Amino acid sequence: MDIRYSTNPRDVKRYTTEELRQEFHITGLYEADQVKAVYSHVDRMVTLGCMPVHETVSIDKGIDVWANFGTHYFLERRELGLFNLGGNGVVICDGREYPMGYKDCLYITMGTKEVLFRSEDSATPARFYMVSAPAHRAYETRLITLAEAAKRPLGSQETANKRVINQFIHPSVLPTCQLSMGMTCLEPGSVWNTMPCHTHERRMEIYTYFEIPENNVVFHLMGQGDETRHIVMQNFDAVISPSWSIHAGCGTSNYTFIWAMGGENQAFDDMDKIPTTELK
Repeated sequence: MDIRYSTNPRDVKRYTTEELRQEFHITGLYEADQVKAVYSHVDRMVTLGCMPVHETVSIDKGIDVWANFGTHYFLERRELGLFNLGGNGVVICDGREYPMGYKDCLYITMGTKEVLFRSEDSATPARFYMVSAPAHRAYETRLITLAEAAKRPLGSQETANKRVINQFIHPSVLPTCQLSMGMTCLEPGSVWNTMPCHTHERRMEIYTYFEIPENNVVFHLMGQGDETRHIVMQNFDAVISPSWSIHAGCGTSNYTFIWAMGGENQAFDDMDKIPTTELK
């Protein structure tokens, strides 16, 4: 497991491009029949990827649960949300199977001892993107399809940010301890996300970008509003946004991204907005 420690915003201002990517950029999450994990000390969030091809893969594969978490199994004191970004697959939670198609979401409650992943067809394997947060009680494991997500259309073509925010793991859909996740889909001709910029002083956020067309990229903006930085994102890359950092992006084409949040509350209007004209 890759361990990322918390960073000081004053120090980040002096980072080189490579240092910035080493601290916040996440890539290479999908290797055949492996579980790849990045543990962030920012709110103790874990980002994972699994692409089962020829095997049924356990979430514990390649993770020393006792050494990393001090627990007997991964979700003993954690909850987890995942999306399928590939071909049809199945997630098995304590013996119960959850078939998952493209862009389906699954919330897995704390206390689930066994989590397994498999693909329906090795030629078009599933690609499971996951984020886990510490939890204090058990709720209900639940599959949420794109049709069942709460939808919030935002933006306009004139400002190149017409998009739909799909809220999957969200208080309006189901209860969780602290984890919230959703998917934002930009329409053709729109390239900006999450504008105007803001920070969440009481929560952190993780983005993963996908459906980026070939030969295109997304410039992910981060840092404090008065001294911003950017990280160039490729398809299926993820990025960690501490509570002090803005989190927005501009692509060379439209794209889709998944956001995950954890921290003190689940109040989506609890943000500190920064007028666009004040960004530096």
